[in-house]
Amino acid sequence: MDIKRILASAPRKHDRGEPAQLTTPWGDTIDPARVRAEHPHPQFAREGIRSLNGWWQYAIVPTLNAGESWARMRPPARYDGRILVPFSPEAPLSGVGRTVLPTELLWYRRAFATPKLDEGERCLLHFEAVDHACACYVNGERVGLHEGGYLPFAFDVTDFLRERPDHVPAHGLIEENDLVLCVWDPSDEGTQLRGKQRLAPGGIWYAAQSGIWQPVWLEVVPACRVESLALRPDPAAGMLRLEVRVCGAGRLLHVDVTAPDGALVARETVRADDDGVALEVQVPIPDLRLWSPDDPCLYGVALRYGHDVVHSYAAFRTVEVARDERGAFRFLLNGEPLFLRGVLDQGYWPDGLMTAPSDEALAFDVQAMRDAGFNLLRKHLKVEADRWYYHCDRLGMLVWQDMVSGGGPLDAWTSSYKPTLLRRSWGAYADDTPRHRERLSAGDERYREQWRAGCRETVAYLADHPSVVTWVLFNEGWGQFDAAVAAAEVRAADPTRPVDAVSGWYDQRCGDFLSVHNYFRDLEVYPDDPARLVGEAASRGGRAFVVSEFGGLALGVQDHMAYQELYGYDTYEDAASWGAAVAASLAAADALEPA
Repeated sequence: MDIKRILASAPRKHDRGEPAQLTTPWGDTIDPARVRAEHPHPQFAREGIRSLNGWWQYAIVPTLNAGESWARMRPPARYDGRILVPFSPEAPLSGVGRTVLPTELLWYRRAFATPKLDEGERCLLHFEAVDHACACYVNGERVGLHEGGYLPFAFDVTDFLRERPDHVPAHGLIEENDLVLCVWDPSDEGTQLRGKQRLAPGGIWYAAQSGIWQPVWLEVVPACRVESLALRPDPAAGMLRLEVRVCGAGRLLHVDVTAPDGALVARETVRADDDGVALEVQVPIPDLRLWSPDDPCLYGVALRYGHDVVHSYAAFRTVEVARDERGAFRFLLNGEPLFLRGVLDQGYWPDGLMTAPSDEALAFDVQAMRDAGFNLLRKHLKVEADRWYYHCDRLGMLVWQDMVSGGGPLDAWTSSYKPTLLRRSWGAYADDTPRHRERLSAGDERYREQWRAGCRETVAYLADHPSVVTWVLFNEGWGQFDAAVAAAEVRAADPTRPVDAVSGWYDQRCGDFLSVHNYFRDLEVYPDDPARLVGEAASRGGRAFVVSEFGGLALGVQDHMAYQELYGYDTYEDAASWGAAVAASLAAADALEPA
């Protein structure tokens, strides 16, 4: 154990001063009229959507008992100024630069034109993410409430719209509808899911943010339409299976599958006789091509139901943990062992915080890591914009997806000091007793309910992305509870992917990996005990070993640092020494052999 390194990385209270205003090339050239205007969901895309990103009005209003009043407050009489959506008020790109406190409510307002609606068509108002709780009003009427800061949701606002005027002035549209959103975010003073956000950031913690932080958009959908789509590629059978729900039964559903070059591969037509019932469509795929980092083959999928047309894509690949030819448990892609070489992807930007300044910026991050020789990104304690997963799909980058953590304040001894100093504690601390749940910040039953719901929704939301190859449930004990139960539930919901139940320490002998964080010891493979495993791991007879975090090597670059003090587990004065240390650390990982 490297005691000097431990002491150097210990949290310290100090005044860091005001941060430097850093920007990115994409933030420097942002167009408020076209900010993040691409379709947010390439796997379920209709043409003709309308982005509501851009300038909105905002107000930050002090209030008592914000946690109880956010759902029923009246809008403010006046607004403070304008905010660039989808950037949170804490993000420099928002134009606000102001932290919203748990004792305050954040209000948004903008106008939008009534879209042209044919008979039976509906207008949906989509929010890709709002942190944390919000009440939405259209023309003074509340259209819906939502809690949860990381996943998309939508309201049907058709019945709240004002009629379109008979004549539109030559200078443009009449913006006749009033859209208002009230947001409350307790940040780290609450127990809700929040990832690494903190009101007092520093060290490994990032700036808290509130409100709208992903795109907002309008969509007109036909009366008879595809309601939902789940893709179930079956490489062994050479079959693309689709589970489709429709609104308005009694019509033919046409499914076309095309190759990456656009050539038609297969076509199936079935009749949808039941409204809202999952319809299974099976499409045989001749000469099937598997997806991999070296060949990220995506098949186009188009669904036509009446006048509704939905575009999607699918890929064929398998992932599992199984024995290799030497009998060691390994991660297998398409039946072959694959050495995973990844980076921890925090998904934070200096100018947008949790919000990437552009779609090009999202793609750049993925491609840069591919170019650097990595084949995996672990999306850390955050659900990213759906287009980020699309870029991983098309560029061939594997993803380990963390669930978003939350819970009460961390107990420093339990969450950090004890596991750092005493490795024996890693496999000797149960997470299913009331006392230990409290120590792991998971004593609040409302938090535990939110985590379970968020986990289920995240698995369902990202299930169709071929790049997502592992679910990571808990990180370093933060908000950890009942990991063995959670691992079994996730496996039941998605049997096609491995589960990293506990990343770091406090292993519960479950999941597909013995997953450790090693910043302060020589890298080595720790032995597992098959006799003590539970669940699927016990049935299989073993787990794969993974060092799911290591390194922490920091290099300060002038004019590219928000604060002058550098944080890392090792720091370096120049790029040459830093590069050599990184290369040595990766070589040490490459040289590890199964126990």
